[in-house]
Amino acid sequence: MAQCGVASRRKSEELISQGLVKVNGVVVTTPGFAIDPESDVIAVNGRTLSTATKIYIMINKPKGIVSTSQDDHGRQSVLELVDIDERLYTVGRLDMETEGLLLLTNDGELTFRLTHPKHEFSKTYVGLVRGTPSEASLQYFRQGMEVEDYHTAPAAVKILECFDQSTQLEMIIHEGKKRQIRKMCGVLGHPIQDLKRVAVGKLTLGNLNPGEWRYLRDDEINYLRGDEKLW
Repeated sequence: MAQCGVASRRKSEELISQGLVKVNGVVVTTPGFAIDPESDVIAVNGRTLSTATKIYIMINKPKGIVSTSQDDHGRQSVLELVDIDERLYTVGRLDMETEGLLLLTNDGELTFRLTHPKHEFSKTYVGLVRGTPSEASLQYFRQGMEVEDYHTAPAAVKILECFDQSTQLEMIIHEGKKRQIRKMCGVLGHPIQDLKRVAVGKLTLGNLNPGEWRYLRDDEINYLRGDEKLW
């Protein structure tokens, strides 16, 4: 059940002990009950479970790579950088010129959880913008602003370093609208010159270089599911 993305091992054992799990229509209450994933039908709380192996991957998407599985213009997809047999999907997207942390999985439930606004998973970006935003501009960013046809949710922003003609900012949002960070900085009059996503929630890139990827650890997967705290 844990491998299929239902819950952590501890939570799965609780579901079994509560009589919420059936194998071939029969309630099973023993956590160590052996099954054949090729032939047995498992249902959790009335819902049939897919026994296909769930894959969870973090990749540092390079610039110039698209996040879609297919591209009408023949550009390289981030999925081509991960050499495994299972079909994966991106959790949200990064635009072609943005580098950084992107999650890949075949777990539809987790994808929904991470992309639905009500769960408020933060996305942290480090961006280089033209000029230096005033404190009033930064406050406008924080409180929410009008961008095209929508009003952004409250966000966080702080100056990391100032240069002669540009400024490095850390920006944290809880939404994921198309090119949102770029549009927000554009509204402020300080367009993005370089942008990198460095974290999703408490998951960070660590020492992954552009184009490198790794499987998520069990504690990271459980954290994303909401079963356990990461630290």
